[in-house]
Amino acid sequence: MTTASAQLPEGRYGRSADERADRKLRIIGGVLGVALIGLVGWFGYDYIAGAEISAQVITFEAVSDSAVEVHLEVHKDAGTKGYCTLRSQSADGVEVGRADFRFDQHSSRLDKVVTLRTTARGSTAELLGCHAG
Repeated sequence: MTTASAQLPEGRYGRSADERADRKLRIIGGVLGVALIGLVGWFGYDYIAGAEISAQVITFEAVSDSAVEVHLEVHKDAGTKGYCTLRSQSADGVEVGRADFRFDQHSSRLDKVVTLRTTARGSTAELLGCHAG
């Protein structure tokens, strides 16, 4: 006596349940992969395009016990208005001054010397960030 094969005849009854499940998983995986690539692309674009204002401190000098002059270079889109936040700390690390400086000029590059008022002699000048608005 011989045992019958558990497999169905090929091509007679269509795809098996395992083949249908594999196909569905491949489709779902492809859709999720495309969505993930799109999401990463969107965040990358937003990060690059959203950086409208950038700046750096070129030099600074404590001109008195109550002021620090800061030479600031700002790069922005022409016509963009915004502000940069600066702070100064004393020699022992205590914050002695913080202020926002607005930039409403139309040009895309600005070199500006600003005076940051302090409560004690400042030994640093640090750019905390710039924002459009």
